[in-house]
Amino acid sequence: MKAFYGDLKLGILGGGQLGRMLIQQAINYNVTVKILDPDREAPCRKLCDEFNVGSLGDYETVYNFGKTVDLLTIEIEKVNVDALEQLEKEGVLVYPQSRVIRLIQDKGLQKQFFKENDIPTADFQIITSPQQLQQSLIPFPYIQKLRKDGYDGKGVYKVIDESYLAGAFKEPSLIEQWIDFEKEIAVIVARNENGEISTFPMVEMEFNPKANLVEFLIAPSTLPFAVQQKAEQIAKKIADSLKIVGLLAVEMFLDKQGRILVNELAPRPHNSGHQTIEGNVVSQFEQHLRAIFNQPLGDTASLNNAIMVNVLGEAGYEGPAVYQGIEKVLKVPGVYIHLYGKALTKPFRKMGHVTIVDADREKAIEKAKFVQKTLKVIS
Repeated sequence: MKAFYGDLKLGILGGGQLGRMLIQQAINYNVTVKILDPDREAPCRKLCDEFNVGSLGDYETVYNFGKTVDLLTIEIEKVNVDALEQLEKEGVLVYPQSRVIRLIQDKGLQKQFFKENDIPTADFQIITSPQQLQQSLIPFPYIQKLRKDGYDGKGVYKVIDESYLAGAFKEPSLIEQWIDFEKEIAVIVARNENGEISTFPMVEMEFNPKANLVEFLIAPSTLPFAVQQKAEQIAKKIADSLKIVGLLAVEMFLDKQGRILVNELAPRPHNSGHQTIEGNVVSQFEQHLRAIFNQPLGDTASLNNAIMVNVLGEAGYEGPAVYQGIEKVLKVPGVYIHLYGKALTKPFRKMGHVTIVDADREKAIEKAKFVQKTLKVIS
């Protein structure tokens, strides 16, 4: 691999904040980065060596873009996989591999993969028509998820009883048992082409109930060591079973009985790993690059307690973004602000994140709550 010599052309499908943070790391490795994104105002537009505007779902657009790079990666799964498959046949390195992206794009295939590989997950049923919902094998309440195109809490519907069926999705979906969970947890795992596998320490997540987005993330976890060890083992097993090259975020539930159940996968850097930039020896973005360049994976150890707060657009505001409270937040020691360069805000849009690091966990949490209360995105 000719990484680190300036002549490796890395293509990234997607120009959002994940691509932006990947570029920030790729610059350190002297890599030429080209971006494809449908939005000419995407966060990556000013940071990359070449910015291309085009549809990620269009076969020709993705194929033609892929032919101009040595290695292609993604920061969003919603891409044309047929084009990626053809590029692989023609010798372009695509990581994560097209077959992995194809499987993860479809939540039904994901669930079947868990079942076939003895990965613990909630009981589920694949639904092909609204009529099938009437004869559900899963008792109420349950969660309905669209098989494709659901993200950031979209494409998810809770069916509490029969009266909720009228509002259910009509498209192909799956339903799964409602888990009365104690905690949402996540493990990010990386695997390179040589088969080296490494996990980041498990993190705990707090969700915004209105937006169904991660609002608050605490690392490292203080849950029992056995729970952390089990979660990391599950993540390694999934990465090994998939033979993925790159990064994989494994979102899980810890239920009230102490069982760990895998919820969903994301084959890329993930919101549950942003705190690694300041909180760990190596960040998730550097680890992803190391994995796809088939270099030795980095040390994932935590350096400190790290809390990550998502900066979301305030409800009731839509238009040019205005950031309130930045000066107050920056007065607090151990606070790191990351703004994503999105010109327009709207309710619950991810506009940035803040990481708070402190040797004292309780102080870190206190500071994080202050940041949440103080830093607002309005218009």
